[in-house]
Amino acid sequence: MCLKRGRLVVLVVVAGVIAFSPGCENVMQNMYDQPKYKPLSKSDFFSDGQSARSLVPETVIFSSGSFAGSSSGREGKAAFYLPKGKIPSGEIPLPITVKLLKRGQERFNIYCAPCHGQAGHGDGMIVRRGFPSPPSYHSARLRDAPDAHFYNVMTQGFGRMFSYAARVEPQDRWAIVAYIRALQLSQNATLKDIPEETIQRQLEKKNDNQKG
Repeated sequence: MCLKRGRLVVLVVVAGVIAFSPGCENVMQNMYDQPKYKPLSKSDFFSDGQSARSLVPETVIFSSGSFAGSSSGREGKAAFYLPKGKIPSGEIPLPITVKLLKRGQERFNIYCAPCHGQAGHGDGMIVRRGFPSPPSYHSARLRDAPDAHFYNVMTQGFGRMFSYAARVEPQDRWAIVAYIRALQLSQNATLKDIPEETIQRQLEKKNDNQKG
């Protein structure tokens, strides 16, 4: 008798679970369909009327941890932050050749010019569309900065600029630094920086054109 009653209780419990299963599914579905803002939607909560919040000033977005690779395409801090004690300092550790400068120009135009502008004045197309302007490479502060400063900024990020270590190889970072130095020279050069033979050739060419 007790055994039959026990089976009856089990059947009642199972039947109850089956009967309430749609309700549980509905509750779980409500968790997925909870109230939330859609991208670019309006908000009455914030004073600017935007649901998406601006970045915290002077911050860099990055991810870390086991899910960083799947969520952001990066593999955590170790993948693009140099370990302490290995941050380079000083000058470019590569021979400055025309090939290196051309490589630096190519990488600069791809990764840097959209914000910094092709001449390095901080007026790239992204800036012209509303993004905060980065500092000009031609300011006294950055003309006097060591070569490693630019390398480390590309590696670790700085201010609103995130790290480019996952995108630009170390040697290419140095090539970009070399090209930045060439840009600085081109925008701040004087006649004293031009070899006399070059000036002489230009004068002779000008005279020949005038005679022709």
